[in-house]
Amino acid sequence: MDKKLQTARRVIGIDPGFDRLGIAVIEGDPSKPQYVWSDCVQIPKGTPSERLAAVYNTILRVVETHSPSSCGIEGLFFSTNKKTALAVAEARGAVLSALGNAHLPLIEFSPAQVKLAVTGYGKADKKALSAMVPRLISLPIKKRLDDEFDAIAVALACLSTSPY
Repeated sequence: MDKKLQTARRVIGIDPGFDRLGIAVIEGDPSKPQYVWSDCVQIPKGTPSERLAAVYNTILRVVETHSPSSCGIEGLFFSTNKKTALAVAEARGAVLSALGNAHLPLIEFSPAQVKLAVTGYGKADKKALSAMVPRLISLPIKKRLDDEFDAIAVALACLSTSPY
């Protein structure tokens, strides 16, 4: 088998959220990642069950469209706002359920692990992360929210560590 085919993979990176969901798809090998697609999906307003269903369905659509070999997801970061943390945890549950339903291998990364993988410093700030991502992977020019940059960073971390 061709060595390039053995090492090239397609992964999804997810930054889970209740209001906004960062999702990115990249492929290749860790030394030369290639951008496939990314977005910051705004979850429509509605009841909590409708919103969580939207998160679930979004993840399933992305998996069906892009056929990844594995997925990376950013773990929860607990801030002082417990209500927000609980909503994000619920959205994360919908993401995990969709990935489980798709039988997709999953790697969870703490925010510090993502920052370390992308910037080389586990306590880097959002600005440093957003500045480093385009240095590691060629991105089409468009305005991106932090959630989308975070998802691309998670995908980069996943590509560099995933055995799948």
